[in-house]
Amino acid sequence: MPYRMHLRWLKLGFVLDIGCGLGRNLINLGGSAAGVGIDHNRHSIAVANKRGLTAFAPKDFEGSEYARKARFDTILLSHMAEHMKREDVIDLLHKYLVYLHPGGRVVFITPQERGFSSDPTHVMFMDFEALAAIAKDAGLKVGRQYSFPFPRIIGHIFKYNEFVTILRNKP
Repeated sequence: MPYRMHLRWLKLGFVLDIGCGLGRNLINLGGSAAGVGIDHNRHSIAVANKRGLTAFAPKDFEGSEYARKARFDTILLSHMAEHMKREDVIDLLHKYLVYLHPGGRVVFITPQERGFSSDPTHVMFMDFEALAAIAKDAGLKVGRQYSFPFPRIIGHIFKYNEFVTILRNKP
């Protein structure tokens, strides 16, 4: 419940949810009216579509009506970046930033220490410093960074404490 309220509190507008999985964040944001998702897992896309959401494989997105310059208010990468190498995150941003309107936001949500260590598929720890460096290399400006739902120190023991980093696209 607090995670759903937090997403809504961010007022993300029309969202491109990269790494949408089964569509949990899109559902929490209000469904297909809130945005579309992209995922590399075709099974996840099928489940998201069956739930009434709009989700695509990357190649399918490119040919869709949604793949238009400056179409989205926000690009959301929730629990995705930590599964990638730093360079791959930057490349991904460069690929999709064309779809973000000038001044739009990129929102990263990544696990803190306890959550990071709980998943063997995590590749790189994406804390505030790592995400700020990625932002710089991608040509984005750091807007705000904070710990959610508890203060940063709790991330060492609480699996679901998250880093939230909000970046701004060039105006």
